[in-house]
This record gives sequence, C-alpha cells and structure tokens, in this order.
Amino acid sequence: MEYRRLGKTGLMVSEIGFGAEWMEKKSAAEVRAVTARCEEAGINILDCWMAGPDVRSNLGAALADTRDSWIIQGHIGSTWQDGQYVRTRDMDLVRPAFEDLLARLGTDHVELGMIHYVDDVDEYEGIMAGPFIDYVRALKAAGTIEHIGLSTHSPEVGKRAALSGEIEMIMFSVNPAFDLLPASTSLETAFAFDYDDTLGGMDPARAELYALCEREDVGITVMKGYAGGRLFNAEASPFGVAMTPVQCIHYALTRPAAASIMAGFDEPTHVDDAVAYESASDEQKDYASVLADAPKHAYFGQCTYCGHCAPCTAGIDIATVNKFYDLAVMADEVPASVRAHYRALDARADDCTACEACEPRCPFGVPIAERMALASALFA
Repeated sequence: MEYRRLGKTGLMVSEIGFGAEWMEKKSAAEVRAVTARCEEAGINILDCWMAGPDVRSNLGAALADTRDSWIIQGHIGSTWQDGQYVRTRDMDLVRPAFEDLLARLGTDHVELGMIHYVDDVDEYEGIMAGPFIDYVRALKAAGTIEHIGLSTHSPEVGKRAALSGEIEMIMFSVNPAFDLLPASTSLETAFAFDYDDTLGGMDPARAELYALCEREDVGITVMKGYAGGRLFNAEASPFGVAMTPVQCIHYALTRPAAASIMAGFDEPTHVDDAVAYESASDEQKDYASVLADAPKHAYFGQCTYCGHCAPCTAGIDIATVNKFYDLAVMADEVPASVRAHYRALDARADDCTACEACEPRCPFGVPIAERMALASALFA
C-alpha cells in the first residue's frame, strides 16, 4: 500500500481508503470481515458519515483492537432522528449526534472532524460565521478533533473552504463523469449533465478547485469515485463504456491534491478489487483510452446512492431501495440474494406515498417517486 500526505494536516493516509457507507444494513460479523481485510491490505483511513446507531456500533466493535492505527473522518452535522438520517445545523441536535459517534466508535477523538455535506454557498457562509464553526473550533481546541475538514459536491464551496485558512482538507466527489459537469451555484442543477454536441473536457470550476487545493496545500479525500458503481457497467455509465475499479481509482488519484479515495466495499472481495490498484500495470490503470472513444451520454437523473434524499416521510431507505433495484435490473432476473435483502428492509418501495418531498433534496434530479413505483413492481 502506498501512502500520501493529506495536505497541511500532515497525516499520511493510504491512497485507498475505506468508505464505510455500505456497512449499513450489515451484521457485526460482516463489518468485521471487511474491516479486517482493509487492515490486512494496509488501509488506514476510514470515513464515517452515517448516522445510524447500528453501523456506528458495528464499526466501533470492528476497530476496538486497532483504533490507534486508523485515521477517522467523523462527520459533524449528520444526525439520527426518528429512525432516519437527517443532515442538520441545529446545534441541539449536532452536539449529541457527534458525541454519539465518538461513543459508538469507542474513541475519544477523531483525526478529521468533517463539517458534513455543504453544497450551498450561503449555507457555507452561515456555518463559518455562526455557532456551528464555533463548536468545531472548540472540538479542535479540546483535542476531540485533530483537524477540520469539510465534505461537499460543490466546486464553489470547495474553493471557499480551501481559501478559508482554517479548513485543512475537503472530501469531494471525483470521477471522470462528474468532472465534465458545468459549473453551477444551484444545488438543484449542480449535477445535471448539459452536454452540447461534443464533450469539452473537464469543467473549469472543478479543474480550478483541484489546482487551488494543490496550491493551498488542502488535501482531498475522494468520494463517489465509482459513481455509485455506474461506471462499471457500459449500459449504466454516462459514457456508454465500462470502466474498472482500478481505472476509476487511477483517475481520482491523478487529480491534483487528491490523497485517498474512499472506496465503497460491500464485502471483502471488493477490498481486493480496489487494492489491486497497488500492483496494477500502466495498461490496467489506463482510463484515458477507455473514455476517448466513448459515446456521449447524460448522467443527470441517475442515482448514486448518496442518501441525501433522506429523510423519507414513509421511513423508506431510498438509497438502499435504489441500489437493490439497480442491481436487480442489471441481471436477467432478480437475484435471490438481492430479493432477500430487499424483503428484509423495514420499509419498502410499495410504502412510498409519492409525496415527492425527497426529490428537491436529490442533487442529481432523480425522479424518486417514479423509481419507487418501478422498484415496487419489480420486487412484487
């Protein structure tokens, strides 16, 4: 495993990281198995944004004997309310949620305290001028967090964070599909592909962000490097060609300031797929030739399972339902394992009331109510 310096934090992080969001809905034994495989491979950075008590406790148990060897990105502002994840800036909710994260992970500190999911410039400015940042500063002063980070999908928010002089690293969505997105200050349109007749290369705002982070020594940890797995399938990919995990990882890690990609692992073999990057040949890493001949496609409207559609008024885990639906439709018939996992959900697609309250929160413009109807019919 190769290690990279995470900007001005000075932390040496494995270039393959553990993005633990797929550990939700997993048993303690399954979480332990994936975590152990990560440790065997030399992975030393873990991202935990999930608010669910079970996944936090399971991760804490898995890390119990090796906590000191891990660098943890712990998110501030991700809360659990009425059995669902809710992103909030309400300090009466933020404080106990972060304390819960520490307690369930079995630690008294995290190396990276992440201001959770800020995609709106006005929201960012409010955070940096109000009680939220005061709380974050107090955590750092007390040693409860060692460094201040921020997660965002917005190049403009990322640039402001990089120039703040206080935020030392950012977690940013990086893959070859997202990098073609036009600049936007609107959350609703930030992830809409608006191609003309030809792809014109990387969006200037995103290129500027990478260069700025490199210049300011603000390290980047990468999220959504696989675009929710869409890039692995030619039919699902916006490019119309399939990429490999190694190619996606190489793309992400060749961006300026990128130190580590938080890869999503559903099982131990997925760790192996990512770690194969460390011994891959130049030919295996080559994503450029794959993309050069790719037909033009739009990405807008496709779910990457980010979870920002939550909370659902009917209690549905929308991201997981979408994941199971996509896995099912990629096969000739619904795999028995996918059907079993879907049936085990507390609330399923047929519980959807089609209220569409979730849809304005989706940065990708996914027609969620329509997708729930399709999933309900497919799994009936």
